[in-house]
Amino acid sequence: MRFDHKGIIMERREFLKVAGTAAGSYALASETLLAAQAGSGVAGLPRRVLGRTGAKISIVCFPGLALNQLSQEESTAGVHKAFEQGINHFDVAPAYGNAEIKMGPALEGIDRSKIFLSCKTKMRDKDGARQELERSLTRLQTDYFDLYQMHHIRTPEEVQKALGPGGAIETFLKAKAEGKIRHIGFSAHTTKGALEMMKGFAFDSVMFPISYCDYFEWGFGKAVLEMAKEKGAAVLAMKAIYAGAWPKGAERTRKWWYRPLEKDEEILMALRFALSQPGVVTTVPVSYLDLVDKCIAAARDYQPITEAELARLRALAAGCGSVFRQEDERVAMGHPLHESLHPDSPHACCCYGTA
Repeated sequence: MRFDHKGIIMERREFLKVAGTAAGSYALASETLLAAQAGSGVAGLPRRVLGRTGAKISIVCFPGLALNQLSQEESTAGVHKAFEQGINHFDVAPAYGNAEIKMGPALEGIDRSKIFLSCKTKMRDKDGARQELERSLTRLQTDYFDLYQMHHIRTPEEVQKALGPGGAIETFLKAKAEGKIRHIGFSAHTTKGALEMMKGFAFDSVMFPISYCDYFEWGFGKAVLEMAKEKGAAVLAMKAIYAGAWPKGAERTRKWWYRPLEKDEEILMALRFALSQPGVVTTVPVSYLDLVDKCIAAARDYQPITEAELARLRALAAGCGSVFRQEDERVAMGHPLHESLHPDSPHACCCYGTA
């Protein structure tokens, strides 16, 4: 897919010029990058370089959606605790209820230069994206975002709208020139959506579900990892401790739209799996503070996944249902998506579904 829009083409050329040979030599660089970063970290939590951007971020990201279910006092305490434990990457979005409103005050007292703040927009048009960007900056009490992302891309039609004339990309490029955003990324929940986005623009990052569960059961994530490596885009692995759909009739231990891992040993293996995939820079925990703590503890003990651990994860993945497969297959076949396939998601009411 090619969008012959003057602003986009000029940005691609400039982007590649600034990046130098980094993107072209990504296959070689990625092999040495993780090794070079192995000893880098704060409070025992390792950090990795976000692809060609040069920014160093913690291998566990703070999920801003967690604040939606907390008071302001609890939100502030949770954010500061995460920072003290070594997390410097904080991610949020307008679609996450009142999470932005709480994260702004929660970040008070933390040196802005010490954190990597990312946000998103689900608007696909230029004006809508600008409106959300400015509102998010105000809510987060900041002058800029380190990373701004197009949120929850699913279909080729969304890609065409977002990257075409009058699309959200125009706001992204102008905001970058204004210094209001530093790097440009996107999140996606379907393979086709993610691939079309990477074909259309040189994004700095790709946020996509990278879980042992769907990866082993039906290869979900493989094609996205491959193209991200080819394009030189860093991968932010969401759903790293996702354990598939809730089995029918099973007791739900949490009020959540998919089943998260709970056992420390399984969380450790799942994070090692995600962080051992090529190009993966960080992982996004399920939006509960106790699970964020478990992920931090596991990430501090990070080592590349072993064959024995892979065998155990394959066994755990066997037969697990998927909350992504039906939607992924519908988009691949060109069938329309009229509404969220997961009405029990905490943000299924949002314009473009869950995040």
